[in-house]
Amino acid sequence: MSKYVIGLDFGTLSGRAVLVNVDNGEEIATSVKEYPNGVIQEYLPGTNIKLNEGWALQDPQDYLDVIYYVIPSVIKTSKVNPNDIIGLGVDFTSCTMLPIDKLGNPLCFDKNYRDNPHSWVKLWKHHAAQYEADKFNKAAKERNEYFLNLYGGKISSEWLFPKIMQILDESPEIYHAAHSFIEAGDWVVLKLTGNEKRNCCAAGFKATWNSRLGYPSKEFFRSINPELENVVEEKLSNDIFPVGYRAGYITKEMAKKTGLTTKTAVSVASIDAHVAFPAMGITKPGKMVLIIGTSTCNILISDKEISIPGISGVVKDSVIPNYYGYEAGQAAVGDIFDWFVKNFVPENYYKEARNKNKNIFDFLMEKASNLKPGESGLLCLDWMNGNRTPLVDTDLQGMILGLTLNTKPEEIYRALVEATAFGQKMIIEGFNKHGIKIDELYACGGISLKNPLLMQIYADVTNMRIKVSASTQAVALGSAMFGAVAAGKEAGGYDSIEDAAKNMSRLLDVEYIPNKKNVEIYEKIYEEYKKLFYYFGRNNKVMKNLKKIKSNMN
Repeated sequence: MSKYVIGLDFGTLSGRAVLVNVDNGEEIATSVKEYPNGVIQEYLPGTNIKLNEGWALQDPQDYLDVIYYVIPSVIKTSKVNPNDIIGLGVDFTSCTMLPIDKLGNPLCFDKNYRDNPHSWVKLWKHHAAQYEADKFNKAAKERNEYFLNLYGGKISSEWLFPKIMQILDESPEIYHAAHSFIEAGDWVVLKLTGNEKRNCCAAGFKATWNSRLGYPSKEFFRSINPELENVVEEKLSNDIFPVGYRAGYITKEMAKKTGLTTKTAVSVASIDAHVAFPAMGITKPGKMVLIIGTSTCNILISDKEISIPGISGVVKDSVIPNYYGYEAGQAAVGDIFDWFVKNFVPENYYKEARNKNKNIFDFLMEKASNLKPGESGLLCLDWMNGNRTPLVDTDLQGMILGLTLNTKPEEIYRALVEATAFGQKMIIEGFNKHGIKIDELYACGGISLKNPLLMQIYADVTNMRIKVSASTQAVALGSAMFGAVAAGKEAGGYDSIEDAAKNMSRLLDVEYIPNKKNVEIYEKIYEEYKKLFYYFGRNNKVMKNLKKIKSNMN
């Protein structure tokens, strides 16, 4: 009798469940539900309270609605006996955090706090805590704190402590009312199992926790604000658990609401991108995975702990047990293409796409694929949502250089794709330069399956072969694999993620191979990209000055 596991994947705009056969990784059923409130950036739901620039919130009720819909849906669609569903894994965007009371309820569920934006979930791309991130970095540098070396020398406003600091600075009543601040992934696990088990992946990569050193010291936090001295003990937890650890089993209440049984084991949560690594069948160093979506996350492992400028962190046991996991990435990729298509593509292009029964992205890709590298004369900086690696600067902004009165939409589209590829090359070179050699590239995510032009450009720009996941839901598949590990071999799962990866991972037969002529042209364009990169990224404040002027106008 086959056994099954569920991967529960919470993205930026929606959540999904994938039901997977433990024996071979076959995806039996998938269900997706969009968040009713989506990304909250303008007004707090149900109010006329306007949010300031840089805010990005979510409603935790949306996450519960996902659970109550997608899990019963995959059970019903597959007709699998719930008794045969032995495990469940959870992944989540990060740092996506929320304040909760002592019963684990979000403060925004409390009518006394609901009209306060700080009581809601702060999504990973909430950038309004840049002032606090700057304070955090300044204090760490002045004190010569070692932990900062493990995060490329700088942490981002997207991370946990700047978000907590912003709450304390702007809404101390919410800070003091909160029993704790918790990653949304850990909160979902808490709701599923009744157990608070914080995962080392989010704690390490987004909250400056280290398996040897723990969190930064009380003295460090006191130097920022005396009220933060005991923030770890009072508002977080020192109990941190490795990926694949069994957090517990589905509670009776959740069993009734989802259709699962109380014998279904639940793994501790993980950051969404990280679980894609074993889903590609990778359990050894030398390979980098690109999880390409609204943003791109780069994941790799090593047996060495090395400080590399601009990375999002290095954390032991966070990707594959007994290895150091590394994360880097780009703050926007798919979001850039979506922004361009929604705002700058003329109606006649949409009309022509409809006449050809193509969506606008496929239509643009078709037209852009007829262009040769360098033919457009355009060069872009892919910073429409700031730069994550290696500059770690959310105040940077994108640019398009070389526009003329003859520039066509497909030329801009291709140049934007090329810019994200150049950004990837910068990341890869950074790892190679500092002693983490990358021999192979792997890619997953919807864009890797839907956009062959992008994948070929990435191969040409990086001059590396790229293998692609066969799964349309590689992240959810990875979560399901950790659910199988949480269940263990005795229940029909696996005792290690290595064993799960051998049997459950799948790759496409297609492999993207660099085109020698294109490689030569892109090398020349890349040299120009680097000039722009360093000039606007490090030596010139024009972008920051323009942003300040804009802020003062609002």
